[in-house]
Amino acid sequence: MNQIDCLAFAPHPDDAELFCSGFLLKIKNEGGTAGIIDLTEGELSSNGDPETRSAEAESSTKVLGLDIRRNLRLSDGNIQNDPQSRTKIIEVIREYRPRIVLLPAPKDRHPDHEHASALIKDAVFFSGLKKIESEQVPYRPGTVLYYMMHTEFEPVFCIDITEEMPKKLEAINCFRSQFGAVQGTGTYINNPQFLRSISDRARYYGARIGVEFAEAYNFDGILKVTNILSFFS
Repeated sequence: MNQIDCLAFAPHPDDAELFCSGFLLKIKNEGGTAGIIDLTEGELSSNGDPETRSAEAESSTKVLGLDIRRNLRLSDGNIQNDPQSRTKIIEVIREYRPRIVLLPAPKDRHPDHEHASALIKDAVFFSGLKKIESEQVPYRPGTVLYYMMHTEFEPVFCIDITEEMPKKLEAINCFRSQFGAVQGTGTYINNPQFLRSISDRARYYGARIGVEFAEAYNFDGILKVTNILSFFS
């Protein structure tokens, strides 16, 4: 495939659906290309198993209309910022050459989420170094954005996902083993209140920008504006 517009990295299958799928749907609705790279198979999850999670991810991929989805099969519960893990991500970045990369915010309640954030951030940088060799040529994405997971932050900007919200929820509900399970182990995320909190958060950030639903994002650096009228329209 040619250069992809947006690539979201998720520590576990379902993380991208929960926390940044509105952004991906927005890209698709604007005629762009988007994909998800899951780092692990979620094999330590209290409910479900890798085979089930894989099938659920496939269903969600169809709902989101993604152009690519891959799983790097790093170790769930033991994501390491080591050369082997960075190499896997560097190869993906150089292969798909995303214009925009989405990654977890640096602070979160789940250790895998924090470790994944550091790993991906470092891999994005090293991907641009020509002396780190791979089968692909060096490439560094121009835009790297942090998406909000469990731990909130004050966003730099919010994306209006009012139109995309129904499909976002449909994609989340593809992961039946994880959310609202009738049987299995009771967890933080399969409590119905958790899914309500996803919608409530989207309403909160939507209200802050004068729309019904929104997702919040942050990034390192300074926002560059080249077309004032277009940017502030």
